[in-house]
Amino acid sequence: MRITGQCHCGNVRYEAEADPEHVVICHCTDCQRLTGSPYRVTLRAKRQNIILTGVEPKLYRKKAENGNIRLMHFCSDCGAPLFSSAEQESGTWGIRWGSINERAALEPHVQIWARSRAKWVDDPKEIPAHPKEPPK
Repeated sequence: MRITGQCHCGNVRYEAEADPEHVVICHCTDCQRLTGSPYRVTLRAKRQNIILTGVEPKLYRKKAENGNIRLMHFCSDCGAPLFSSAEQESGTWGIRWGSINERAALEPHVQIWARSRAKWVDDPKEIPAHPKEPPK
């Protein structure tokens, strides 16, 4: 599947070819902190299939719980997270689902680090939902 994406301010942009079956939900505590939410959704793609078309993202090195170093790629202007990768340039990158323009067509197929999953995410249908802001 061909996708395009960008950071929140639009300075960092990309195009990629990725398999829509490789969408993952991660519940690890690092992803919870990095996203400010209960989990992170990522589309995994091969580095050679990702083309950066805007400003180069800034990198942050993070030692993961498993001991591996992960590179977090984000916009230096708006701070939006875009990718994660191993230290070596080749290999698989994780493209942050929220940065993908075609995200409505991409559904998760697996969950990882489920031991850190927030209990209330199991059935959010029980939480009242409003189409926009809640009434005042």
